Amino acid sequence: MPEKKHIVVLGAGFGGLTFTQKFRHPNARITIIDRQNHHLFQPLLYQVATGGLAMPDIAEPVRTILSRREDVQVLMDSAQSIDTEKKTVELSHQTLHYDYLVVALGMVNSYFGNDAWAQHTIGLKSLNEARRIRQRVLNAFEQAEALHDPSERQRLMTVVVVGAGPTGVEMAGALSELTKRVFKKDFRSIKPEQSRIILVEAADRVLTMYSEASSAKAQESLERMGVELKLNQAVEDISEACITVGGERIEAESIIWTAGVQANPLVDQLPGDHNRKGQIATEPDCSLRGHPEVFAIGDIADLVDCKGVRVPGVSPAAMQMGKHVARILENELNEKSKARPPFAYLDKGSMATIGRSSAVAEFGKFQFSGFPAWLLWLAVHLVFLIGFRNRLAVLIQWMYAYTKYRPGARVFEKPTQN
Repeated sequence: MPEKKHIVVLGAGFGGLTFTQKFRHPNARITIIDRQNHHLFQPLLYQVATGGLAMPDIAEPVRTILSRREDVQVLMDSAQSIDTEKKTVELSHQTLHYDYLVVALGMVNSYFGNDAWAQHTIGLKSLNEARRIRQRVLNAFEQAEALHDPSERQRLMTVVVVGAGPTGVEMAGALSELTKRVFKKDFRSIKPEQSRIILVEAADRVLTMYSEASSAKAQESLERMGVELKLNQAVEDISEACITVGGERIEAESIIWTAGVQANPLVDQLPGDHNRKGQIATEPDCSLRGHPEVFAIGDIADLVDCKGVRVPGVSPAAMQMGKHVARILENELNEKSKARPPFAYLDKGSMATIGRSSAVAEFGKFQFSGFPAWLLWLAVHLVFLIGFRNRLAVLIQWMYAYTKYRPGARVFEKPTQN
């Protein structure tokens, strides 16, 4: 009996997990590796950061998700290097040999060459960063309540969000709702409604990947909620509890970075052309040039599909690529066809929520906003959450928060240092 083909998957995000779930073959085994033990539903990470949801609500252990797959081994580890000539992946404590490699490592925060800014900001790519944001913001208001210096109080009650893409817009809206409305009845010495939520964007409008009409609707909603917008203004400097934007120096206890991303540094080790974000160019079937046994899927892939559409770095695209590669490998192992079909991206639309009961949504030529878009946003995100328990928990939390205006996950431990 021939030895089973070994498929190594790096990353248990949307792309890597979808591939693993969809690919099955009696003559193959899979090893999926991730530095965390859980699959994270990143679109709702900002709600953990603002106390709307608890961490387990948007994460599920990878082992639990794949527990019925005896052909799959799950390793919590970090890949240290990739050798495409020897077909090996070096982990912290072992080296794996592969027949096929699926790289789905995703993106990390990028500071446009100003890496020193990282120590003064918090990104939003992991549960740990979401926890730190929640801790930083909630602790700041607790400190402000105990102080009497007006300028220090204002600094503590100022939050700056850098980057007005979907994550930044959703974060700013949720923070404004939390600080200006939810906190309003909770404090006695300070007036949380006087807090400042500032959204900084170098472009001339928010949500630049959306139509101008949707962008305008989102901006209108943010301004109505009391978010201060600083458009057409790039960040000039960030230091401890201070950010300089457009020549203005703003003192803020909390500075949240959602402005830039780049491919996981390990992607640099893959042979091929890399763009300025570190993404690697792939063949139409998502494989690497000269290495048909290696696939790059999700955010890290620089790919124009067979319809001439540049594939965006969004979760639906990563999932579609995972399914596509799974079909290719199943066909090859079944010896059905030697010709690999090119990847074709199906745009399922885009949505962004702006606080309670407001959102913008685009599906092809159709655009809508407000409460209907918000309801659709809720439904779509519930459908794509992994696990029934997660869906039920999130639905209950959302219903409670909507009817009572009380986010249910506002517990934090006092930090030993800021």
